[in-house]
Amino acid sequence: MPLIKNRYGKGRVRVMRIHRDGERQEVSQLNIKAMVEGDFARTYTDADNIMTVSTDTIKNIVNVVARENTGLCAEEFCQVLARKYLDTYQQISSVAITSHETKWSRLSFDGKPHPHSFVLDGNGRPTVEATMTRDGSSTLSSGVDGLAFMKSTQSGWENYVKDRYTTIPETADRICATSMVASWAWSAKPESYPATNAKILDTMLRVFSTTYSRSVQDSLYRMGEAALAAVPEISEISMACPNMHFIPINLSAFGLDNNNDVFLPTDEPHGQIECTVGRK
Repeated sequence: MPLIKNRYGKGRVRVMRIHRDGERQEVSQLNIKAMVEGDFARTYTDADNIMTVSTDTIKNIVNVVARENTGLCAEEFCQVLARKYLDTYQQISSVAITSHETKWSRLSFDGKPHPHSFVLDGNGRPTVEATMTRDGSSTLSSGVDGLAFMKSTQSGWENYVKDRYTTIPETADRICATSMVASWAWSAKPESYPATNAKILDTMLRVFSTTYSRSVQDSLYRMGEAALAAVPEISEISMACPNMHFIPINLSAFGLDNNNDVFLPTDEPHGQIECTVGRK
């Protein structure tokens, strides 16, 4: 029986890096998944482990590379880590590194950034995916997972298909909220990955916040267009946005009206809007 495909690795390798520059310290907390492919088929088909690197070893290499590269941003760290596996083990043909970052924001007191105190920012985890093969090809993408944002007005849903199954009413004034998963593919290296990632998110949120939305689809497309216009180093951007619904509560039984004042927050079931916008 043929073995069609195989790969293996280590997931949820958590590592916190502290980079010191005098009194000022930078922190980077990553959750790494490292998957390798190569000459490992006999481990499956013949119970022969002679070529296989232990997943515990894969985890140890993450920690070693972290110690040796405390100052690298997540994108550069993932690329260095992928190269480390290829350089160390000739039987590995390709590596896929995925990272999710727990963001720590620097605290400020009296307007002055503190050199080593931070607050956890749980709203949106930056992500990176790097792939590399022995023939020299590679890809790199960055993104964000679970970035929640909302506008309480300037959003509508009108002129859609209506038939006997349709119950939702039209509206030109509704809450629009989502928890976005987005990724963008790099076609060139920017001067700074973290600064450019921040610019992409700032550009998209500015479009979302300051323009009327005729649908989530309408907003996502224009957000992608703006990000590509603002950052020439990316070739395309993908966004997946589950609706966070806020249903107006019927208060008539209590003799009260509800003019978009009180809502029931719910996320199940939810609309799921996805798109990819790229250059020609």
